[in-house]
Amino acid sequence: MLTRPGAGADGTPLVSVIMPMHDAEPFVAASIRSVQAQTVPDWELLVVDDSSTDASVTVARGAAEADSRIRVLCNDGARGAGPTRNVGIAAARGRYIAFLDSDDLWLPTKLERQLALFEVTGAPLVYSAYYKIDPDFAGDAVDFVPNGRVVRAPDRLTYRDMLRQDYIGFLTAVYDTAVLGKRTLPSIQRRQDYAMKLAILREGYVARGLSEPLALYRAGRPGSLSANKLVVARYNWHIYRHVEALPLPRAVWAFANYAVRSGLKFLI
Repeated sequence: MLTRPGAGADGTPLVSVIMPMHDAEPFVAASIRSVQAQTVPDWELLVVDDSSTDASVTVARGAAEADSRIRVLCNDGARGAGPTRNVGIAAARGRYIAFLDSDDLWLPTKLERQLALFEVTGAPLVYSAYYKIDPDFAGDAVDFVPNGRVVRAPDRLTYRDMLRQDYIGFLTAVYDTAVLGKRTLPSIQRRQDYAMKLAILREGYVARGLSEPLALYRAGRPGSLSANKLVVARYNWHIYRHVEALPLPRAVWAFANYAVRSGLKFLI
């Protein structure tokens, strides 16, 4: 069992897992089970519903009734993924804040391996490689057979590195509030997670990663925001020019790097 670096003596969880949810009835139970299957049990899961019209909330509340570590919060009206994650961050009690969408999955040693990386490196933000899976994947993470579709992760990332490409799959990201405080996602319409990661690294921090795939990303699900690559590209450009305020030549350099690397990642 891992020690609890910096954990309180008042029963607060070590890790808070933020799970935004919208119309995820076919997937959310498996996503929740992948958190429950973690080899580190010292977590809380905050499922934040963003005006689902299906039975997602019923599924999540059923899981919460059976496991006191799970809390279900509901927005008062549709807000979008970024503000929904911020609701969870505001309610989080753990030292470490992690993210998992309600259609993605973690492999069982995900938190264990990343908490160990925090201890070894002292980094304020860690991440890992991950697998891509088909949209209709119906299994549990504990039963997953490696498929070779691995999105690799560098072992360290600086701000300049992240301008070239968003190398950190948000389903693998964990940050340390003891170093960074509570960081929320900015108020922009899309790609809030990328903007938040850039904001952290812009301060001079170095993020550290694991080459071991520790999560399963459901690629190309119809209706997902990341499925529309042209929209993603447009908002990346917005971040370069209007959030990071890069001069035009540097923004063009960053966007060109992003376009090439995103094309290669799409082929995985």
